[in-house]
Amino acid sequence: MQIPANPIYPRSGDRETVYLKAVVTDPHISVGDYTIYNDFVRDPREFERSNVLYHYPINGDRLVIGAFCSIACGAKFLFTSANHTLKSLSTYPFPIFYEAWDTPVSEITEAWDNRGDIVIGSDVWIGYEAVILSGVRIGDGAIVAARAVVTKDVEPYTIVGGVPAKPIRKRFDPETIRRLEQLRWWDWPREKLRRLLPLLRRGDLAALERAAEEM
Repeated sequence: MQIPANPIYPRSGDRETVYLKAVVTDPHISVGDYTIYNDFVRDPREFERSNVLYHYPINGDRLVIGAFCSIACGAKFLFTSANHTLKSLSTYPFPIFYEAWDTPVSEITEAWDNRGDIVIGSDVWIGYEAVILSGVRIGDGAIVAARAVVTKDVEPYTIVGGVPAKPIRKRFDPETIRRLEQLRWWDWPREKLRRLLPLLRRGDLAALERAAEEM
């Protein structure tokens, strides 16, 4: 599926919202089609520098964001290097300052505990100034409330909020969630989605399923 019209800005005259896929250059960050980031404080094109923090190449960890996600202003993704190791008797990151403490350069990554990739599904809405920590996986269709701090995985179509974030409720009943996960409308070709968009927006899942099978 290709991004239409302007490759960076979804709307003419709006320079606060960007398609993330068009502005990300780090090979350790992948973003699906149509995922947007809005920032009314800073230039949204600076997402990598301003919002993806402690993401150092030496760790090899990744930020993976699906398609059709909506990421609000100030959302942050905090990676492994923000986590000072708890294995030591001290939280001070001695290996980073190897010159001062005569430790091997090869031991730099021992200054923190590696928790792995951050993986965001498709159709996920991340609210204003929410924080996602390293190692977290957020399922398709989930919603992260404003200023939530997400420390654990979030199940698909679940709304979470708070510090640390906890489940508030499911967006739909289990059977509807199962059907939506099977439908995976975000993987459809653009023309198919465009034609079936009224049904998607209307919330008519049964009609959407029938129409999708007929196309």
